[in-house]
Amino acid sequence: MSESEQQEKYQESELYRIRHSAAHVMAQAVLELMPEGKYTIGPAIENGFYYDFDLPRNLTPEDLTQIEKRMRQIIAGNHPFVRKVVSAEEARQIFKDQPYKLELIDGLEQGQFDEDGNPLESKPEISIYSDDTFTDLCRGPHVETTRQINPSAIKLMSVAGAYWRGDEKNKMLQRIYGTAWKTPKELEQYLWQLEEAKKRDHRKLGKELEIFFFDDEVGPGLPLWLPRGAVMIEELEALAKEVEHDGGYDRVRTPHVTKEDLFIRSGHLPYYAESMYPPMELEGVKYYVKPMNCPMHHKIFGSLPRSYRDMPVRLAEYGTCYRYEKSGELFGLMRVRSMQMNDAHIYCSEEQFEEEFMAVIGLYLRYFEIFGVDKYVMRFSTHHKNGLGKKYIDNERLWLKTEDMVRRAMDNGHVPYVEVPDEAAFYGPKIDVQIWSAIGREFTLATNQVDFAVPARFDLKFINAKGEEEVPLCIHRAPLSTHERFIGFLIEHFAGNFPVWLSPEQVRLIPITDGQNETVKAMAKRLSALNIRASVDVSSSRMNAKIRQAQLFKIPYMLVIGEREMNEGTVSLRKRDGSRQDDLALDNFIEMVQDKIKSRSREI
Repeated sequence: MSESEQQEKYQESELYRIRHSAAHVMAQAVLELMPEGKYTIGPAIENGFYYDFDLPRNLTPEDLTQIEKRMRQIIAGNHPFVRKVVSAEEARQIFKDQPYKLELIDGLEQGQFDEDGNPLESKPEISIYSDDTFTDLCRGPHVETTRQINPSAIKLMSVAGAYWRGDEKNKMLQRIYGTAWKTPKELEQYLWQLEEAKKRDHRKLGKELEIFFFDDEVGPGLPLWLPRGAVMIEELEALAKEVEHDGGYDRVRTPHVTKEDLFIRSGHLPYYAESMYPPMELEGVKYYVKPMNCPMHHKIFGSLPRSYRDMPVRLAEYGTCYRYEKSGELFGLMRVRSMQMNDAHIYCSEEQFEEEFMAVIGLYLRYFEIFGVDKYVMRFSTHHKNGLGKKYIDNERLWLKTEDMVRRAMDNGHVPYVEVPDEAAFYGPKIDVQIWSAIGREFTLATNQVDFAVPARFDLKFINAKGEEEVPLCIHRAPLSTHERFIGFLIEHFAGNFPVWLSPEQVRLIPITDGQNETVKAMAKRLSALNIRASVDVSSSRMNAKIRQAQLFKIPYMLVIGEREMNEGTVSLRKRDGSRQDDLALDNFIEMVQDKIKSRSREI
C-alpha cells in the first residue's frame, strides 16, 4: 500500500471522522467564548486535529479548560452533522462575516484550492456542514451525531502560532491543537507516550548523561562529543566494521574538502547547492566541504581497472560530511550540520543488483534485531515525470527500469514496503526506512538508494564476461544513518538505559569505606585490562549517595565492596534495574559481563 493510499484509508476511517468532527465542535466552543473571532480551517491530522483562529486576544490555559468543558456539553447534545451542497453565492452569504472563509470560497469557485487550502486539480462542489449552532465550509466526512465523539477521550493540547495559508507575509493566527480517540484508554496511552517522550528527549538526556552538547562559539548544528559519547560512536563503528567485514566490504577514507569540479561532474551542485556550505576560493579554485562521500568513492572505483571477476565492489567509509541545514530546521542530533555517516557504495552489474540490494535490506533487519526495533516501514521512493530535468535526472526509461528492479527485488524478498511517489533521490529510486522507538515515536533512519546515472558521468566501467565495457549500477546505502541521528534515536529508544556493550560506563566500583579504596582500584584495573569499561568512586560522599550518582548516569552495574567482600574476594552487585546479588565472586561477574558484551545482549 502506498503512502497516499494509507492516507486515503485514514481519511475514510472512523477515527478520522471523530477527529474532524471534534475540530468543528471545538470551533463552536471557541466562537461562543469569543463571538467576534474569525475562523479559518480545522482538519484532522495524524494524532488529533487543529483549528486556526483570528481572535481578539491571546488564548490562555484557562481558556482551553473552558473550551474543553463546553465541547463536552455540545457533544452531550447529540447534534446531527448535516451536509448541504451550496452555490458559491450562497456560501458567500452564509460566511459574509468570515473573511478567511470568503477567500476559500473564491478558491473553490475558481478550482484553485479546497476548504483546507490544499491545491486542486479540478473544480469541486461547495458543501457545508452544520451541527447545533455551528456551520462550516467543509467537504467532510463527519460522524452522524456529536454523541459519536467520546467526551472522555478528547483533550485540548496546546496553542501555537500559525501564519494563514502557511505564508509568513500573512497574518499570524492562533492554532489550537487537540486530540481525540475512541476510548479513554487510548487517550491515556497517547498522553503517556507524550509524557514519556519528554522524559526520553535525547537533547535533555544527552546533556544529563554527558554524551554531547552544542556551543554557540562552535556554531549551531555542530555537535561536540564528550568522552561518553565518543565511546558510543566507537562501539557503533566497531559493530559496523564487523558487519561490513562479514558482508565483503572494503574500507576507504576520503578528504573533507574537494574542488568544485567534482560536484559539478556528479550533478550535486545543480540539485543540492542549497544544502551545501558556500565555497572557499584559493588560488582561483573553488573548494567545498563535502556534503556526501559518493563522488570520491566513484573516483576510488575508477582509479583501477575492473573486471567482472572483481564485481561487486563494496566501498565503506565513516566519513564526516557537512550540510547547511536551515537554522529553523536544526533539531538536536536529528538535524545537524556536521555528521559522521555510516556510508558505503556498492558497484555491481545489473545481474548482481537484486542480490546486492537485498543484502543491504538484510543489514537493516540484522541491526533492528540487535537494537530491538520491532516496528519499521520500508518507504519505496519513486520519481515523478513532471520533475524530470529539474528535480530528477532526465531519463524516463531508466527511471522506470530501475524502479521496476527495486520493486521486483523487494517483492521477491517478501519484504513489505509502501510506495511513495516524487520522493526519490535525483539520480534514482530509493528505500528509506522509518522506525519506531520503544514508546512508539517515529524516526527516519536508514536509506538504500539506486544510482543509474552518476557512474556514467564519472566514466566508471568494468569489463564484463564478453570482454565488453559495461557501466556498473551503484547502490548508496547507510543502514545506521549518521552517528548523530542514530545515537539520538538510541537515547530515546533506551531512555539512556543502554545495553551493556553500548554503555559508555559499564561498571562502577564503590567502596564502603576508605579502607577498600586500593582494592577497588585494583579491581577496576583488572576489568579495564579485559576491555570492560570500569571506574571507581573514591569520593568522600556516603555510599548511598555514590550509588545514587551511578544510577543517575544509568550505569548497568554497580559493585559495592566492603571489608567482608575485600577479605573474601567477592562483590555485592547492584544492577541498574534495582536487582542485587550479594557474595558474588569477581570472576563470575567478569564472565557474565563479557558474555553480555560479546553477544551484544540487550539484557543486563
